[in-house]
Amino acid sequence: MCNFFSFCTQPSTSSNIYCFDWKQRLEMKHEGADSHSHICAYYKIDEDKCNKWEYNPLTKELVLDMQNDPKNDAVRVERWLDKLDWKTIVEPLTIKPIINPFELPPVEAVIDEQIGWLKEWNSVKVADWHWVMASVKEYARESVGTAVGESVWASLWDSVGDTGSFLVRTSIVASVGASIWDSIWASVWVAVWAYACSFFKTENVLRAAPAIKLWEAGLVPTWDGSVWRLHTGADAHIVYEWKPEEK
Repeated sequence: MCNFFSFCTQPSTSSNIYCFDWKQRLEMKHEGADSHSHICAYYKIDEDKCNKWEYNPLTKELVLDMQNDPKNDAVRVERWLDKLDWKTIVEPLTIKPIINPFELPPVEAVIDEQIGWLKEWNSVKVADWHWVMASVKEYARESVGTAVGESVWASLWDSVGDTGSFLVRTSIVASVGASIWDSIWASVWVAVWAYACSFFKTENVLRAAPAIKLWEAGLVPTWDGSVWRLHTGADAHIVYEWKPEEK
């Protein structure tokens, strides 16, 4: 299985670490950029005599996918990764820690600035919600490659999506009942996609900025078709509710 970020080594015969940089990714239009076989063919090295590695720069997870060389060069690889400038690998990708808003200190009281962010996000939602997911998917596919885009999304969802949706559901059911969960679920899904925008150098970051700011402040917005709620803390409790005036 080849994922972002893939690379190969031959510690017994060479000190080189073989991977594709941003220029090479653009030249090949990202196709095969994270395939061990493609890397080996490009650099003319024996695929059956190299170590095949996978690394996720967001979660810092390093996996030796296959060891064909007698030597395990994990220590050397870790040092190389620590010093690697990721802009040379995927220039538009922002490498930063994933924020799980439910692990941040709970917000005791929502301030006016945060209410303003929620109202800005409401105006974006009313205009059009589906652009969030569609734009991130399209940008990732065209600008950084499918493997990179899927890696970012999977990392975010594994880190916050499943847990977050469970916490929000529990909070909503306890407070207002289960009947509105389908609408709430859609808004949780979109909130994660909005946060995903912050990992790419794209103009859509500006449109998603209100949701990103809320997320990074430890506030997750949900919408049931009538009322906005802001959830916070390890139990995703509701700290604020707002019902927009009907136009």
